[in-house]
Amino acid sequence: MNNPDHNQQTIERRGLMFVISSPSGAGKTSLAKRLLQGDDQISMSISMTTRPARPGEIEGQDYFFVDHLSFEAAIEAGDLLEWAEVFGNFYGTPKRHVEEQLKQGRDIMFDIDWQGTQALHEQVGHDLVRVFILPPSVAALEERLRGRGQDDDAVVKKRMSDAANQISHWAEYDYVIINDDLDVSYQELKNILFAERLKRERRIGLSSFVRTMIKEM
Repeated sequence: MNNPDHNQQTIERRGLMFVISSPSGAGKTSLAKRLLQGDDQISMSISMTTRPARPGEIEGQDYFFVDHLSFEAAIEAGDLLEWAEVFGNFYGTPKRHVEEQLKQGRDIMFDIDWQGTQALHEQVGHDLVRVFILPPSVAALEERLRGRGQDDDAVVKKRMSDAANQISHWAEYDYVIINDDLDVSYQELKNILFAERLKRERRIGLSSFVRTMIKEM
């Protein structure tokens, strides 16, 4: 993979937390996958979970696997940025791991819903960049869901109902992409990430760079 920001390497930068949310079928997974494959400065967030490891999953790479008591202790200690229960198992974002990555100038991607995004925003503020992916129309979203061929009518109707709830929170995000064309949407997503990396407050080495420049004048 290449480094899209190779000309910015001389200036130290704090990483950012890049959230992508969308209703099921809007194209979020495809866009996230392309961004991760095409940019070596961003990686997927690693969650802590009480779910048992599946074959092939690696501790510290896919998840941090813990028991219920350890997860509860992490909640009590405030060691998680956000957490949720899904089908009897708990998932959460370890605060220490994220902070270590940000200090190293690494960006972290989060594939979470509006509730998780709200929880992160309350904790991290300016480190967070929130992007919401919209389908081009209701008809297109339903067509995509049915086109998967995985769900019956009842499941599709439930997913459409869930989508309405997700979409109602669009205004809580910093950026909104209408995914009508995957290539165009991917370029827009890259542009958002690159622009956020150039924000003055994230480029923590900029002051030193400018002071040195002025001294040399």
